[in-house]
Amino acid sequence: MPALKTRRFVIQPGGQLTGSVQVPGDKSISHRAIMLGAIAEGPTYIEGFLDGDDAIATLQAMRSLGVHIEGPNAGAVEINGVGRNGLKAPNQALDLGNSGTSMRLFSGLLAGQSFASTLIGDESLMARPMRRVTEPLAAMGASIKPSEKGTAPLEIQPVVSLQGIHYALPVASAQVKSALLLAGLYARGQTCVHEPVVTRDHTERMLSAFGYPVEVNGSTVQISGGQPLNGGKIRIPGDISSAAFFLVGASIATGSALQLTGVGLNPTRIGVIEILRLMGADIRIEANAIQGSEPVGTLNVAAAELHGIEIPTELVPLAIDEFPAIFIAAACAKGETTLRGAEELRVKESDRIAVMADGLTALGITVEPRPDGIRIAGGKLLGGQVQARGDHRIAMAFAMAGLASSEPIQIDGCNEVDTSFPGFVELAAAAGLLIATKDEVI
Repeated sequence: MPALKTRRFVIQPGGQLTGSVQVPGDKSISHRAIMLGAIAEGPTYIEGFLDGDDAIATLQAMRSLGVHIEGPNAGAVEINGVGRNGLKAPNQALDLGNSGTSMRLFSGLLAGQSFASTLIGDESLMARPMRRVTEPLAAMGASIKPSEKGTAPLEIQPVVSLQGIHYALPVASAQVKSALLLAGLYARGQTCVHEPVVTRDHTERMLSAFGYPVEVNGSTVQISGGQPLNGGKIRIPGDISSAAFFLVGASIATGSALQLTGVGLNPTRIGVIEILRLMGADIRIEANAIQGSEPVGTLNVAAAELHGIEIPTELVPLAIDEFPAIFIAAACAKGETTLRGAEELRVKESDRIAVMADGLTALGITVEPRPDGIRIAGGKLLGGQVQARGDHRIAMAFAMAGLASSEPIQIDGCNEVDTSFPGFVELAAAAGLLIATKDEVI
């Protein structure tokens, strides 16, 4: 049996973030570009693809479904699209690693195929809830079976056809919305999804970029099945979820002044910027432009005195992946920060409310975790040891906490950082974070 390794980050206090940084390509958009490029007619050329474990899992799954893909090579990928009905039966279960996005989106894409498939993942992914996507897909006529616990493996059997439905999401989720829209490509009639609040709209934008008609009216999205997608050129902007760690780090570290170039500024993803600005962060946007179907710009952030706030509930779905970083900002702010309406954080790669609360407590911060959120009393970050529990965003969030701590911070369980941010350690160190890594055999 091969030896298992665990990665640890050790952060020394006293750093500051300066200079210019280009974060890797957006993970959400990378997933969608691969999926839609694979079922489009003709070739698709992608630039800025995120060469991280999660996005690679989507790419490899498409190869297993019979799609010829070249790359990634320095972010460049070429896909020879097979058309909407050109996917082939895989000869084994599709292993999606740690990627919840891949599993939920593939469940929709494969629900209308003429062959059987099974979706699996690593231990963490196999424990995540899937009924909220399998149940509406079943209402469309899909034959999709999760485990008795409602988790993967997901066993998908072919059906004669799917039927479009009108579905109101009980909880805002871009992944569930996207799964239903992807299934809707193969359904008779119209598929209409209504959200309680607007979530990230990368799927809608990407469908339009591939020439597929999409109707958007506020928080309602509708498509009609059976239309073709046309391949083309896709440029993926920098991931704002990755930029969020640097926005927080530069905000809390005295003397910091950092520029982040080529960052995606989709209106459904900039909740982190709005929340940090409400807390007093000095973040300025310049050179805003449209790149393909997505707005892109340069962010300039400088150290600022932050204060606690009650986070507006309407911003929660627009910053759902960035809350580990936001919690670090709250820990360094004057006064209390309160978050409600974020129960989604309980079912991410980890229970992010519980794991962040444990880590902040270990660093001397007073917190009160709640079923749908948390209360954080800002104070002085001490040094200490925290557990990332294999959650990439928690590992990177606590890494930035070292910029404002009085003593070193040791972060255990950092193996999964490459799932979303390959090269994080090197990029952060070049910007001024005093970070070192240590791999240990367990």
